Amino acid sequence: MDSAAAISTPSSLCPSTPGWNLDRPFLTGQFYQETKVTPGTTEFKGFPMDSSSGADNSIGCYHATIQELIVIDDLLSTLIGIEGRYISIKKVRGKEDAITFQVDASMDLALQEFTKRLFPICESYILINQFVETRSQFKTGLVNHAFAAALRALLLDYQAMVAQLEHQFRLGKLSIQGLWFYCQPMMGSMQALSMVVKKAAANNCVGSAVLNLLQSQAKAMAGDHVVRSLLEKMSQSASTAYLGILERWVYEGVIDDPYGEFFIAENKSLQKESLTQDYDAKYWKQRYSLKDDIPSFLANAAETVLITGKYLNVMRECGHSIQIPVAEKSKLTSVGSNHHYLECVKSAYDFASGELLNLVKNKYDLMGKLQSIKHYLLLDQGDFLVHFMDTAREELMKKPDEISVEKLQSLLDLALRSTAAAADPCHEDLLCCVERTTLLKRLSTLKDLEISRSAPDNNDLEEPLSITGLETFSLNYKVRWPLSLVISRKALTKYQLIFRFLFHCKHVDRQLSGAWQVHQGLRKLDMQGTTVSVSSLLCRNMLKFINSLLHYLTFEAIFLIVLEPNWHVMLSRLQTAKSIDEVIQYHDFFLDKCLRECLLLSPALLKKVERLKLICLQYAAASQRLITSLDIADTDKLSNDSPSIEKYKNLKLRTPYQMQKLAPENVTLFESVLKFEREFTFELNSLGPILSSGSRAEPYLTHLAQWILGVGKDQ
Repeated sequence: MDSAAAISTPSSLCPSTPGWNLDRPFLTGQFYQETKVTPGTTEFKGFPMDSSSGADNSIGCYHATIQELIVIDDLLSTLIGIEGRYISIKKVRGKEDAITFQVDASMDLALQEFTKRLFPICESYILINQFVETRSQFKTGLVNHAFAAALRALLLDYQAMVAQLEHQFRLGKLSIQGLWFYCQPMMGSMQALSMVVKKAAANNCVGSAVLNLLQSQAKAMAGDHVVRSLLEKMSQSASTAYLGILERWVYEGVIDDPYGEFFIAENKSLQKESLTQDYDAKYWKQRYSLKDDIPSFLANAAETVLITGKYLNVMRECGHSIQIPVAEKSKLTSVGSNHHYLECVKSAYDFASGELLNLVKNKYDLMGKLQSIKHYLLLDQGDFLVHFMDTAREELMKKPDEISVEKLQSLLDLALRSTAAAADPCHEDLLCCVERTTLLKRLSTLKDLEISRSAPDNNDLEEPLSITGLETFSLNYKVRWPLSLVISRKALTKYQLIFRFLFHCKHVDRQLSGAWQVHQGLRKLDMQGTTVSVSSLLCRNMLKFINSLLHYLTFEAIFLIVLEPNWHVMLSRLQTAKSIDEVIQYHDFFLDKCLRECLLLSPALLKKVERLKLICLQYAAASQRLITSLDIADTDKLSNDSPSIEKYKNLKLRTPYQMQKLAPENVTLFESVLKFEREFTFELNSLGPILSSGSRAEPYLTHLAQWILGVGKDQ
């Protein structure tokens, strides 16, 4: 009983063995064997420590014929673990397999030889019986319980054989040679089983470790058909309880494992709600995971078993009734060499995978949600955005902390209802959000993206002194379970990164377009060579740059190179996908490629583009001051016969002498325009080598270089 205490409890919730079952040995069968003596040893009943006092007379004083009868009688007791008058059993406490047998030294030598031949089977019986006693407790687990039950049934047959031998002995028909003859066939089987229980006890094996031990021992006994068949039968019996746990998992998605023996662990602290809240949510990967102790017969199918139960669990949490048509022959009842159990697992996986996929596609309309997200976050249908930017411009000009998200949301809802987006049944799931950092800083905080690992200089990622909602505005999307498996917080964050980049490019384009309209109002003025003329040329080049970038992003990259072809590839793959994991994989691949080819994973290139956009915004703001200082506030009303045209014609700079006579403020404005031009030209030219070097590894950059590097060459 001491060895049972050393076995680790698989589950803290398992019942404990009643104390009276341990304190009263007469209830267990051990009282036939043990008698407590000194603290260091255990002596078995029927034979004292000193063999000289084991009987009134030593066995040597009897005739050989009488000795044979006495020895047979003692051996019949020893075969079931009970000492005889002249055969003693001793062991050291705490060592289950340290059992020794001693015979009276005065016994006939021939009888001693026959007796010692039978000691191995006696020892095997004691070890097996002791294993059955200790492994029948609750805490040893269902597999040990089943194994112990199979061993107990075997011992009953063994005890029946001993009883029959004893009957023959009482009839005077059993000799020592006959006893050896009848015991010899069981010798190999009993010794093989004793070897298994020794290893199981020494390693405190539970669950799949017991099954693996039985199967490995069966393979090792390939040369002995009888022993191998016995071990395989023991393995079948021990695996019955384990297969019951497996059957509930692959057919219902439920872990019914009271003693923690199953090779799949459940982490209940991970909840499905984290998929929509945590960027690094580990629910799908770690809610259910594989343990190290996997049964060898399921080693190749362990991943399939895990995924099958996960799929069924998702459907259960959706309230979807699971009705698997399991025929009687398909139940997991054995792990024979025909591998029928693997066919059952494969069939259950195919059913669970197809059922979950149909549920997500049809009932929860996965494709419709993805199409809606494409419309809004990738600006596939951006008419609502123009309306929104017009009405929300004043609010977006504020600092992020001062912006009213509720007001933005109401303006967004108005824009959605006023445009074609109103026909989309999913438009109500669109939400406004305002980030607290710039796009570059946000990218650097996402550790799984390439930009955070490859950014060489963190100083370039420092926050500007002042940012507004125009740099931090984004859209969010309501996603519910189980669609959050595919459109998780991580996937939505990637959509938002692309949206923020496109949105800010649209903002820069609108600002430059406003400045260009102001300059166009002066076209009828003959002002070549003036500050306005130089500014107009710079504005045109900046506008051409941002239009080229937007053309690449919203036409080339998104709709010709990245989104549309890859979108259609993804759609076709989703139609043929056989599992939700494949859907997640295809969707993540699509997003990663969009991020990469929209420049968001190229730190050096992205910083240059952001710098160019910043120069464009600064210039657009400065150009308004330029026009104001020149007192051309109402340029739309100017015409050739306007009385004020002569005033602006006098601003022409035809000679250096005339330039020196300009007002000091006009000279300052002219220098400011030239400064913007130098900075813009420098940054644009420095973009060329980056694009050229990157285009070798990333061919899509060639398209961007063709559009952008042509800016300013036709001046």
